Amino acid sequence: MRALSTMMLALAALSTSAAEPDYTSRHLAVGLSRTAPVFAFFSVDSLGRGALGQNPVLAETNTVAGLALDGTTYALGGKPVWAVAYSESALTLRSDAAPGAAAPPFTLTIDQKANHATLLGLMRPGERRMSLPCLLHLPGMGTMRITCSEPGATLDYDARRRVKPPFVRVAFPPAAAGSKPIEYRLEVVAIHPDLPGIAGKPLYDGFRRDWLNIFQVNPRVQMLANNASSDPCAFTLFAYSDLARHTPPLADGLTANDLVRMTLDRYLSGALGYGQVGYACTPTDAELIAWKTPWTSLDSLPSFLISACNYVESSRDLAWAKANYAKLAAWGREMFASDKDGNGLIEYPGTGNYGDRPLAEKRPANWWDTINFGHEDAFGNALAYRAGAMFAAMARELGHSGDAEFFAAKAARLRAAYAPALLNPATGLIAGWKSRDGALHDYAFTFIQGMAVTFGLLDDAAANGVMDRLLAKMKDVGYTRFDLGLPGNLVPVRKGDYVFHETAPEIHGVPRLEDGSDGFQFYENGGATGCWAYYTVRALYKLGRVADARRIFHPMLETYARNGFQGFDASGRSVDWRDWKGGGHGYEGLLVDNYHPLLAVFDDCAADR
Repeated sequence: MRALSTMMLALAALSTSAAEPDYTSRHLAVGLSRTAPVFAFFSVDSLGRGALGQNPVLAETNTVAGLALDGTTYALGGKPVWAVAYSESALTLRSDAAPGAAAPPFTLTIDQKANHATLLGLMRPGERRMSLPCLLHLPGMGTMRITCSEPGATLDYDARRRVKPPFVRVAFPPAAAGSKPIEYRLEVVAIHPDLPGIAGKPLYDGFRRDWLNIFQVNPRVQMLANNASSDPCAFTLFAYSDLARHTPPLADGLTANDLVRMTLDRYLSGALGYGQVGYACTPTDAELIAWKTPWTSLDSLPSFLISACNYVESSRDLAWAKANYAKLAAWGREMFASDKDGNGLIEYPGTGNYGDRPLAEKRPANWWDTINFGHEDAFGNALAYRAGAMFAAMARELGHSGDAEFFAAKAARLRAAYAPALLNPATGLIAGWKSRDGALHDYAFTFIQGMAVTFGLLDDAAANGVMDRLLAKMKDVGYTRFDLGLPGNLVPVRKGDYVFHETAPEIHGVPRLEDGSDGFQFYENGGATGCWAYYTVRALYKLGRVADARRIFHPMLETYARNGFQGFDASGRSVDWRDWKGGGHGYEGLLVDNYHPLLAVFDDCAADR
């Protein structure tokens, strides 16, 4: 990585900028530092409405000796080294190599507490350099497409969360000594699927501005992750791929599918993500949370297969599919091999028995890693069914007829076993899991019903039945704050089925009472979030229940439009999770899983045609 020592960048010297813009249009507002080639003010509005009051820049207090700013030109020892030019929706940075003057890079440093900015593009393993072209995406604000006059150019890119303040930094390298000038162009764009009926409607502002929010590249692992300084999660890649397949090109020669492929390639080559055995157990310079569990989560392998199938189906990159087929098929066989008792359902080694709560070294079966999902997990099995069916189709297309039959049969057997094993006759709902002792653990999980319907694990009569009961339960418990998303569960998770945390119960929903009521409505114990709400909404649209779907989804869209699923509340807590009154109880600041429900805009628009 190119050294930034010429700028003497010290994190201790960074503070939130109080600078004013030097240039403002409807799309961007930019201010320049007087002491270094650094953005002191940087704001973007992809919708072009002049919403540019937020400046997430961290101000650089150091100076570069001999550097002076004259208008929009930085000179070093009297020799121009950087020039900035503006237009309505773009800016350019031009670097000239001046004899005898070693120009520093031009830098943008974002306070990650103010905005979870990211670069979106391709990175080589082990290098903190982003290839051009790429995007600079600022969630809730907008997107800039970055191109360069020099073919093969890269940007220095870094992000950290365990420093004060946490930051995302982009540095534009100067022209090399003796070389021709180099010019970087940053153009404001709004990238989203062009769906009929959304233009000009404020309800869809969040869709048009923040469709890309689900994509965040961590520069220290060169993979898609929870955000630019957070963990890559093996079990969420499929959700990113669901949106990537519908995303227009990001730039010439760059697509969102490429980001999925880049991340899959890292996993295929042996990199690990949260949810996989051994992840982050050996310290690196990436600030990660170790997965110390001796088992890979039940949803990790399905996630890889769905992601690969989504990528191949939408990109038509059959050469990649053929080159990686053997490894993908091996993952698929490993996934179905976890059906140890031969009943058709895959099983997690954790028992899921009440009171057998995994601790930090033994996490539950899936994404919901503070709830004691285990053994025959409805979440992991729903994804395994989808993965098996999709991979069977891909195997058939690639001429692997034997594998196609194998995976199709495994998927069909799982489907046949799913409802008989997991449908709770006492509630009419699909339970979250059946533990090894045979008990059903049913806390009225909203996402479980939605996944079962969305993936076709239930016929229409059964599907309408579980959704009827879910909506009735929602009414019974009095949940109406659909602007906050949906609770994962409508019934408190009892103490013996919630994973112990040493953090405060009011944040993480840790029950102290046996019935779990004292931890209810906090974090994964019934907290409201956009995470996984897509499936409940999608299930209702799929069943033709448009009014029911919109009663939930349209208030969510209004919250997306006003950036309500990211950032921090007045108490300083993240609003990626909320209690039912709207108080923040999250921790990331931006959790990309909250933006998966934007996919339901396709169903919403289709319902009007």
